[in-house]
Amino acid sequence: MNRNRKNVPKGKLVRHLGINIFEQPKYDKLLKKKPHAPGMHGPKKRRNKQTEYGKQLTEKQKLKFAYGVSERQIRNIYEKAKTMPGITGDSMMSLLEARLDNVVFRLGLASSRAMARQMVGHGHFHVNGRLVNIPSYSVRGGDVINVKERDSVKKLVRDQLTKNGGKAKCSWINFAEDSILATVDHVPRREEIPTIANEQMVVELYAK
Repeated sequence: MNRNRKNVPKGKLVRHLGINIFEQPKYDKLLKKKPHAPGMHGPKKRRNKQTEYGKQLTEKQKLKFAYGVSERQIRNIYEKAKTMPGITGDSMMSLLEARLDNVVFRLGLASSRAMARQMVGHGHFHVNGRLVNIPSYSVRGGDVINVKERDSVKKLVRDQLTKNGGKAKCSWINFAEDSILATVDHVPRREEIPTIANEQMVVELYAK
């Protein structure tokens, strides 16, 4: 499979990895309808047995594609996580989840992380009163996130809230929907983050 995420249709990627890494309802439906990988004709067809290294690479792919990060970015996240107290895999997930583009997605202000990256990049959000247009910006406890004071931006965000159910998808952020104001209560703990990959296998891959 082509590992360049820009060239692989998301539906095929989800089927290849066997999990809804994008956390969007339409891919849950796709996996129910077509649970086998692309190119396989029915559930009886078996994938070739993966080596341990191959399994580790697959788990890394899941994180890269899900959060929209490059090889260099995920390697840097691992290196930073190594220096943090606690379990390295847990710290990796916390760092990924605390990205501003992911926060925008979790709050329902964008339908996907890709859309959230674009919105952040266009300067639609402020953190602590300052415009932040870097999707990888890492939020911290006490940070306050609000939408840019522009009618067109507010309409876009409110339309997304309506479309996505208007409910925050994370327990570590307090969200006032009426004012579209989010306050980070604390950095996300591992038990507050959905499991989309075996991050310990990614740690083992990089630790070699």
